[in-house]
Amino acid sequence: MFFMDRRDAGRQLAGRLKQLRGSDVVVLGLPRGGVPVAGEVARVLGAPLDVCLVRKLGVPFQPEVAMGAIGEGDVRVFNEEVARAAGVASDELAVVEAREKEVLDGRARRYRGGREPVRLDGRTALVVDDGVATGATARAACRIARARGAARVVLAVPVAPRDFASRLGSDADEFVCLHAPYDFYAVGQYYAEFSQVDDAEVVACLEEALRRPVGTRRTERGPAGPADREVDVRAGPLMLRGRLARPEDAIGIVVFAHGSGSSRHSPRNQYVAAGLNRAGLGTLLFDLLTEEEETDRANVFDTGLLARRLTDATAWLREQPEAQGLALGYFGASTGAAAALWAAAEPGAQIAAVVSRGGRPDLAGPRLPAVTAPTLLIVGGDDLLVLDLNRQAQARLLRCENELAVVPGATHLFEEPGTLDEVTDLARHWFTDHMTPAARPTPRF
Repeated sequence: MFFMDRRDAGRQLAGRLKQLRGSDVVVLGLPRGGVPVAGEVARVLGAPLDVCLVRKLGVPFQPEVAMGAIGEGDVRVFNEEVARAAGVASDELAVVEAREKEVLDGRARRYRGGREPVRLDGRTALVVDDGVATGATARAACRIARARGAARVVLAVPVAPRDFASRLGSDADEFVCLHAPYDFYAVGQYYAEFSQVDDAEVVACLEEALRRPVGTRRTERGPAGPADREVDVRAGPLMLRGRLARPEDAIGIVVFAHGSGSSRHSPRNQYVAAGLNRAGLGTLLFDLLTEEEETDRANVFDTGLLARRLTDATAWLREQPEAQGLALGYFGASTGAAAALWAAAEPGAQIAAVVSRGGRPDLAGPRLPAVTAPTLLIVGGDDLLVLDLNRQAQARLLRCENELAVVPGATHLFEEPGTLDEVTDLARHWFTDHMTPAARPTPRF
């Protein structure tokens, strides 16, 4: 294998595309798997990131055969020879096109939330996927980008079959590929981790790119203005990687405690963080464990260790200019929720509010009665075991305002449509209600 995961592939691919830095380039990720790769490329190049939405127009009675494709802005590429050979009438074509356009428009709304696509006129369109097998979608995306006015089209992928460049033809002006093995079988065989990318991760990647000023890989501004920067969080003798975002006029900062060994790149936590940023809340997402520590699953369930890291990260955050004068809160997921409650129970913690998503507050054990920060426990209605554990834990939260919010139809990861949005809304209201200056907790002695 060549890549640890899609983000690793994106960083490697960006190294081959450095000549595009500073040029008028737009990075277009192919949903879903290509977007995390494209996100890393856009970050390194300091370029805007967008999705390239393409829907194949399949022959009605043989949908796997493409007679064309459509993109946003009523862009359409069509192969008349295929349609003619298949005997597709104009009214049949219209039905297919209307159906695919409805799907395309729905995805555009889901991914961008009403924003317009990034303009391509006269610019270089850098189309990025996590790899190509047949390459049909990537080729269609290149044609769509050109039809939308791109002056130059570059297709870049981490891995492709050895003969793909010869099949690409004139669809792209340039093809960049890191690895083109002879024994290519499937894209996933070249990744150590190749799990399915969901819509939440696509949205999180786009939101992360929006918070990053175009033309720079890293920004640092004073507390009066917007800030979004990569940081090294000090935790005892370690420096842990993180990302600190602070909107203008922020009312507080929420520190995320990831669970089950996930990192600051957790797509669900990034999705929630983006929603909190829009509501005027700052966020700090950081790695609770080092890469070496993550290989030992015992560390994932070591609540004391995770809580110490969170406490150290909180102390570091209070020293940062972005946090001066602001209330701090915790958002914990899975085992990270136990760490958040454990850390919030420490004497003098002064945490304004805690929110748990699908958490394991029971793992905080005897620390629960010492928590005084207002606590919201969010659990999926179909996550029955965790729901029961949260009810038991709630009964032990004796000294704080607390609520248990059940999201109907949601399972443990909140993968069902709309459920993560409900989590974000619940968290946003809880934090904004409890993190105003008047609601900040007083020191505990």
